[in-house]
Amino acid sequence: MADTLLEIKNLRIEATIYAPGEKPRNAVIVDDVSLTLERGKVMGLIGESGAGKSTIGLAALAYGRGGIRLSGGEIVLNGRQIRGAGAGTLRSLRGREVTYVAQSAAAAFNPAKRLMEQVIEATLHHGLMSQSEAEARAVDLFRTLSLPDPETFGRRYPHQVSGGQLQRAMTAMALCPKPDLVIFDEPATALDVTTQIDVLAAIKTAIAETGVAALYITHDLAVVAQVSDEIMVLRQGKMVEHGTVQQIIEAPREDYTKALISVRSIDHKEKLPSPAPLLTVQNVSARYGLIGKDVLSDVSVEVHPGQTLALVGESGSGKSTMARVITGLLPPRKGEILFDGKPLPPALKNRSREELRELQMIYQMADVAMNPRQTVAAIIGRPLEFYFGLRGKARDTRVQELLDAIELGKGFGDRYPAELSGGQKQRVCIARALAAKPKLIICDEVTSALDPLVADGILKLLLDLQKREGVAYLFITHDIATVRAIADSIAVMYRGRVQRYGPKSDVLAPPFDDYTDLLLSSVPEMKLGWLEHVIETRKMTSAGN
Repeated sequence: MADTLLEIKNLRIEATIYAPGEKPRNAVIVDDVSLTLERGKVMGLIGESGAGKSTIGLAALAYGRGGIRLSGGEIVLNGRQIRGAGAGTLRSLRGREVTYVAQSAAAAFNPAKRLMEQVIEATLHHGLMSQSEAEARAVDLFRTLSLPDPETFGRRYPHQVSGGQLQRAMTAMALCPKPDLVIFDEPATALDVTTQIDVLAAIKTAIAETGVAALYITHDLAVVAQVSDEIMVLRQGKMVEHGTVQQIIEAPREDYTKALISVRSIDHKEKLPSPAPLLTVQNVSARYGLIGKDVLSDVSVEVHPGQTLALVGESGSGKSTMARVITGLLPPRKGEILFDGKPLPPALKNRSREELRELQMIYQMADVAMNPRQTVAAIIGRPLEFYFGLRGKARDTRVQELLDAIELGKGFGDRYPAELSGGQKQRVCIARALAAKPKLIICDEVTSALDPLVADGILKLLLDLQKREGVAYLFITHDIATVRAIADSIAVMYRGRVQRYGPKSDVLAPPFDDYTDLLLSSVPEMKLGWLEHVIETRKMTSAGN
């Protein structure tokens, strides 16, 4: 076909697996995948972790990371076979014909160099433009991508811009050489919903104005539906389904695709609060260090026994700082915290063992929350020993009960964290918190790093455990879909203050303040044209103001 830019035929990708005490073995991680991408079109690659999305995207650059081998099939870019091409050929096309936008822009930029220098680097390296032409091109892209002060934006260093701005700067870097193809690898996944919409809108506009083709990799079907022309659904290295966005969204054929579309459909009816709150945060203000602005300002909320209060807001709104204050890691500057009607000592070191036991925490990144040298049984068993003095058979029996409660069962106690999936690791962290028999668990973004299907399972587990154990949750998140699924009451936070607070049915019902309205309208919906509608609505609102 004359308009075909990229053609992948029967792609097979393998990796060598090294396991302790075992001989190295080959594993197929992408098996017989084929796709065709036309110039100026966008194909979404979607699936859970391990589906092969990023591996296929990088294969479009004829690149395999971490010992991965492109062992079979064809990769044809601009009419020529690039699988097995020489180093010189690959150097000439990477950063020129095909470019890459990584998930973490913060890790992709050199903190010691100004943004402009990095944005135009590949363009100058390939001799595509003079420095003045490249800088002019970069400024135009900054403007297209709605970056602030486009004429001077490039003078800043990476640490001087927000996460959303840095992600858009990386998109400008990828578009600067005027490539034929851009690989977008989860470019908005780690961002708040409000920032995510800005980035998605900027990417969609840039694609339309530059005419570049793209592979857009994500695990969020609602997101990919807003920027793609076609979608390929992947699972365990194989194609599950491929079709137009409309067909995939409105008439999915395969059960796995249907499951992706139905995530976050949990029907959780809010519970009425008990007369006496379990946790009371009263007029709390807090800051880091002795000088500077308060990160929390006059915050007051309550959590009732057996219920869930969701703290929701964008990065920097004070959600995680609130968790640090409640747990005693950051004593408040003023105000107090009551637990079961009694004041909690502000500092962690002054709290009794019983106060520590009754208030537990589950962290966002399960990977760094567990000792990699300890088995699952040792990790879960530690609070049983510390708080209840359980040892030997009594401890082992209780560990197995907790493993059964989190739906992992026998055999998992002897595993190490590295042998678990992301969802399994988070379940172990839940079991460790439950081992202390707490009255309240603070859940700090516990599903934000997980695939939608895995996150759905974690939310259902938490709700089931709450019903059985009567535990209360303080659930910190920036995901409104999660809030709808799990909360009984909601506190919307903005710049360290509580913007809106009350039962879920009240907080999510109009009329809204401007920030809550922005937050709710930024949640991607599984329907065609949603992003364009949001962009147009915001333009009209801005014009009206």
